[in-house]
Amino acid sequence: MTRINLLPYREERRKAKRQQFYALFGMVSVLSCLIVFAVYTVIDGYVEAQNAKNVYLKSKIAVLDKEIDEIKRLKDQIQALLARKQIIESLQQDRAEAVLLLSELTKQMPEGVYIRSLKQEGTKIVLLGYAQSNARVSTLMRNIEASQWLENPQLMEIKAVTVENKRLSDFNMNVAIKRTSSQEASKK
Repeated sequence: MTRINLLPYREERRKAKRQQFYALFGMVSVLSCLIVFAVYTVIDGYVEAQNAKNVYLKSKIAVLDKEIDEIKRLKDQIQALLARKQIIESLQQDRAEAVLLLSELTKQMPEGVYIRSLKQEGTKIVLLGYAQSNARVSTLMRNIEASQWLENPQLMEIKAVTVENKRLSDFNMNVAIKRTSSQEASKK
């Protein structure tokens, strides 16, 4: 007797292949999901690390900006202090200059010349006074020319006047103060 297999073997084979396909598809899906998750986790780790570096750099930049502002403030204070120092030095020099000027004027003043007004504007001095004669004004100018502190006398005006029944010469003269190069450098 011949045996006839009534079982649908093709159907079972298809069913087995289908199960095998679904199992393989499931494993590939799970594996691809794991790969995507792993890649996403690695990239997220890189992004987190870069964000942490950015936050660190921003905090350091903020600290450096504060230090730069502090340096600018200190530079401004230094400039202000240097300006004050220079002003004080010029005042110290000018204080001694007035004494030297008056001392030098008394040394160079010939007899018969009287100063009634003295005005200083920087290095320029305006002298107003009386002299017994024009020759005495000329002597004053020569004495100023020979002085080590005064220079460049310029007679602006001279005229004859009568004061208390005396005939005098009323004069107006400009004189300059000699400054050494170190004094001029400290003025600037």
